[in-house]
Amino acid sequence: MNFPAEKIAKKLLEKGATLAVAESCTGGLLAGTLTDLPGSSGFFRGGAVTYATETKTEILGVPAELIARFGVVSAECAEAMARGAAEKFRANFALSTTGIAGPGGGTPETPVGTVFIGIFTPSGTFSLRFRATGTTRDAVRREAVAASLSALDAHI
Repeated sequence: MNFPAEKIAKKLLEKGATLAVAESCTGGLLAGTLTDLPGSSGFFRGGAVTYATETKTEILGVPAELIARFGVVSAECAEAMARGAAEKFRANFALSTTGIAGPGGGTPETPVGTVFIGIFTPSGTFSLRFRATGTTRDAVRREAVAASLSALDAHI
């Protein structure tokens, strides 16, 4: 799966809108994909790699009670991460990723390759559950980045 970041950049720049990211399982790959683009400073406000559970709470303001109830790999956590990134970086839009890149850590309910994507927009916060088809950690991360950008595209 490959989704061009250039398309997102163009749409954001045309609208004069900004984007922030909050990443867990993608480990900075989403921010790196966006900042690889020339002129990304015109729309990209910043990002946080909140890999540890505590940093989701400390940096993004994800309530500890939410994590205790739903877990870090959940739609609720992804949405809270996206809201936190939008607020922290004062962005119009935000994306978040939280999931299981593997090779271990999966369960029957949440197998390796499961990623929740949070999307903060001026009209609301949304999430989606994505299941990567790749069998390596790198493939799962790359697919999650492409899925995140594709999901955002529908909301800009």
